[in-house]
Amino acid sequence: MLSLGLGLGLNAGLHPQASENAHHPELLLQTALTLTHGQIDEGTLVRHLAMPWLEIKREVDRNDRFLFEFSKHPREFEEFLAACYDRAGFDEVILTPRSDDKGRDVIAIIRGKFQLRILDQAKAFSPGRLVGQNDVRAMLHVIQNDRAASKGYVTTTSDFAPGITKPDSEFAPYLPTRLELRNGAKIAKWISDLSDPNS
Repeated sequence: MLSLGLGLGLNAGLHPQASENAHHPELLLQTALTLTHGQIDEGTLVRHLAMPWLEIKREVDRNDRFLFEFSKHPREFEEFLAACYDRAGFDEVILTPRSDDKGRDVIAIIRGKFQLRILDQAKAFSPGRLVGQNDVRAMLHVIQNDRAASKGYVTTTSDFAPGITKPDSEFAPYLPTRLELRNGAKIAKWISDLSDPNS
């Protein structure tokens, strides 16, 4: 049985203390967000666990600043992103190793007639710490070196340094078709869209 630290479990209902602890971010983020479902060269194949994902979604709905809690738990942020891709219906979601990830934290793949391979670099930053140009350049380099990559994302709980998204920036030719920059507000919207069964 998975304990969420909220008095919730996969095989159990609410416990009396659940309402007291339900808004404690530390407890919430110390749970597994994915199940391992195989090992391949690039990392671990994962599937999301619905209960912890939905709990995080509820916390983000209440307060989008909750995403900053991930700055204390960067690996859990990577896991959460992997869970989001799985929830979005990708056929294969890979959580890369903690070290030697080659600039990719999550790889998400759709197979079939129109194949898609997404590379995502997670930046679990605290408020005020912005993703800089070097981080975005690094992701462009990763995309160019992965011939199978369809698109890359840099996803942060915070935001991007001024100038990165300007129409005359060095990154403009790649945005948003080859590279997409997803800040905290965009993550919150994505989570909201994923929770809607019609999205």
